Amino acid sequence: MTTTLETQFETLIDGMLANSYGLIDGFLTDEETAQLAQRLHTRRTAGQFREAGIGNGQAVVAKAIRGDEILWLDADNATPEETSFLGRVEQLIDYLNRTCYLGLRDYELHYALYPAGAFYKRHLDRFRADSKRKLSLICYLNRHWQPTDGGQLALYLPQPNGTEQTLTIEPLGGRLVCFDSGLLEHEVLPAIRDRLSLTGWLRTG
Repeated sequence: MTTTLETQFETLIDGMLANSYGLIDGFLTDEETAQLAQRLHTRRTAGQFREAGIGNGQAVVAKAIRGDEILWLDADNATPEETSFLGRVEQLIDYLNRTCYLGLRDYELHYALYPAGAFYKRHLDRFRADSKRKLSLICYLNRHWQPTDGGQLALYLPQPNGTEQTLTIEPLGGRLVCFDSGLLEHEVLPAIRDRLSLTGWLRTG
């Protein structure tokens, strides 16, 4: 692991400890972002994506709540650029376990494409009957994204006095966001053009 990567991981951890979420800019280089975005489009053109659903087990498509299209990543069938990204996530898991003793064991990650106008209403990532999702992870693949494009991630941060702070994060290419899956409710706001990411969860089992 490079010193630069360790520094990025420490930045992520510091943010989660201080603010309940962590953010790294430049987790992916511009070239890596472009390669993964191209792979996303290639796989979608090949018909590999499906409409995302809600719920655990037999997910139900509900476009009034969630409008993205997804493709789960499979390490056994990953391309070189996907393998590189998954390897970096595995390094993050190892670092978190060594420094924060989180007991993370694996991950589940997917490509997510929100067509123009699509959104995901406020929700919590951890299921009531399944607590294995420990940390939510989002890595954006959007190039040349502007604030007027929309598509922000809205985080709802509980405050010590019982109130709530709303924070919006721009989905800039190469940016990684991480937060507690069982703590922070969040939503994806509509965008005026396709919004791309790699999204998923670090799990305890």
